[in-house]
Amino acid sequence: MNDLSIRAATPADLDAVLAFWKVAAEGTSISDDRDGIARLVERDAESLILAERDGVLAGTVIAGFDGWRCHLYRLAVHPDQRRRGVGGALLAAAEERFVRLGGRRGDAMVLDRNELAQHAWRAAGYAPEPQWSRWVRHLTD
Repeated sequence: MNDLSIRAATPADLDAVLAFWKVAAEGTSISDDRDGIARLVERDAESLILAERDGVLAGTVIAGFDGWRCHLYRLAVHPDQRRRGVGGALLAAAEERFVRLGGRRGDAMVLDRNELAQHAWRAAGYAPEPQWSRWVRHLTD
């Protein structure tokens, strides 16, 4: 197994990340476009974390911290790289970032229908909290 490298995304990575998510991520979001992730990287340059193996994108996670809460989004691993430690390495990097910033608890957005993701999150020590629901209002058309 080749070494896995973990690093923050740069503006030069944005198109590759969007293409990667079409292959490796489940579902889409209103902000899954170049402008959305460009704003993310500009606002918080360390929030979009990439895993690469042999210079090829193997996984992503967004580790967003608003100064109070730690939010995890877009944990995605290329199908050819699954079960090879990529997701665990990305989560470890995200959690280290959160601790460094003063965060105390990470929460993840996981689609109810995505059983593969639910298994991965549980294996990493995360669990759903059934007393909470996500309430959403789109701010643009």
